[in-house]
Amino acid sequence: MVVIAGCLIVRDNKILMVKEAQKKCYGQWNFPAGHVDEPEFITDAAIREAYEETGCKVKLTGVLPICMVEFKDTEPRLMVRFTAEVVEENITIDTNEILDVQWLDIEKVKKMTKEELRGYDQSIQFIKDYEENKIYPLELFNNTRYIR
Repeated sequence: MVVIAGCLIVRDNKILMVKEAQKKCYGQWNFPAGHVDEPEFITDAAIREAYEETGCKVKLTGVLPICMVEFKDTEPRLMVRFTAEVVEENITIDTNEILDVQWLDIEKVKKMTKEELRGYDQSIQFIKDYEENKIYPLELFNNTRYIR
């Protein structure tokens, strides 16, 4: 199973979004997110991905409900989205991965089509969870490494 960690970064009713450059999702808007690398903690991966994709340093503030996404031709993905705030904004992008980074109005994102918004169903659900204040404490993640 692949674990994906990312951030829903909201400020002044706008979400910090990235426009994807990958072939499979070229031009679609997404939350900064990516694979959790072994033996990386999920929380560290979310912070790293936000920085790599936007150039912004973030502080995690909570975690949204976790979901599983199943695909026909690849292994399932466990999606973990954190709420976060920008602590240092320096928007820069690697154009091999990201075409653009923008603060987009939440209502505009909610009105995007499936062609415009990557992972449309789960992305809309993450926004709904945020708006319904389904934000849980970061202490859910122990971040203790047990070695056997």
